[in-house]
Amino acid sequence: MNTRIEKTTERLKLRIEEGQYYEAHQQLRVVASRYAKQENYAAAIEILFSGAQSLLKAGQGGSGGDLCLFLLDLYQRAEWKPDVENRGKLLTLLRLFPAGEPSRKRFIGEIITWSSKFGEYPAGDPEVHHIAGCLYAEENEAYDAERHLALGTKDSPEHFARLEYEWYTQDQSHTAGLYAARAVFPYLMLGNLRDANRSLKLFTGKLTEENQGLAVQDISSTDTDIRIYPSLPLINFLNLLLVAAERGGADLFRQLGNQYGAHIQEAGNWDEALEQIGEMYFDIPVRRQANSLFDMMGGLFGGGGGGGVPAQPKSRRVEAPPPPTMDLD
Repeated sequence: MNTRIEKTTERLKLRIEEGQYYEAHQQLRVVASRYAKQENYAAAIEILFSGAQSLLKAGQGGSGGDLCLFLLDLYQRAEWKPDVENRGKLLTLLRLFPAGEPSRKRFIGEIITWSSKFGEYPAGDPEVHHIAGCLYAEENEAYDAERHLALGTKDSPEHFARLEYEWYTQDQSHTAGLYAARAVFPYLMLGNLRDANRSLKLFTGKLTEENQGLAVQDISSTDTDIRIYPSLPLINFLNLLLVAAERGGADLFRQLGNQYGAHIQEAGNWDEALEQIGEMYFDIPVRRQANSLFDMMGGLFGGGGGGGVPAQPKSRRVEAPPPPTMDLD
């Protein structure tokens, strides 16, 4: 940062500290616009980054959010790529937003659009998705958290599984499979078998740890170890589905569907996801034109209030009838 820019940022930072938020916000926009008109994007961005931080730290989410969006617009004009430094500035700002600030969701969306356009990930930068998902999870915004964590990093399954398990603990014990599937299915539909396995392992590990009286049977073969829960058939289905996805074979997939068909129907909204999984992993053609991946994820993640999906995230409840038997299926 050169001396002139440093003096400007320090002067405007002092105004913010004095509570002159509106004046500082307007001057920051004017100065940054002047540099942007000269195509000195680096200077404009540095000024906006400093000013946005000061405003957000002062609790001025609206003004700070406006500068964040302006900064991101300059990233796009300058065609800056989402490298560690550029992305780091945005994530620093994102973490400073107060919960519930309306401009934050737009800022997240714009970061993803920018990183998709100028980066290597068509769905947006995984680190951005991970941080956004973790922030939403901390604030109990489950649906938004799910959408981002599914597209996150190798660290996301831990947070995803924890989110679903904590949500599950507020529901009835037999609904464990419904919540575990909310992490497993999106990963499978994204072709991410590794994290589908990891999320289920983390979820069931927590389930076993915190429910010492839960009946569990460990079944081992030369190439597979499976933990069976006699009272939770949908968890068993997910375990076996992941084994089948690793091995392939349409007959095995159909056999699972027949064996657990009644329980799958009770889940309410799994059919389209399972059709997509059947096509991706078992070469079973979809009988009808499938929705886009994100439409299907949206269906899994809620919005309708029926078919096993909670109507409102804050209620954090998935409705489903209990399994008719407690036998091992």
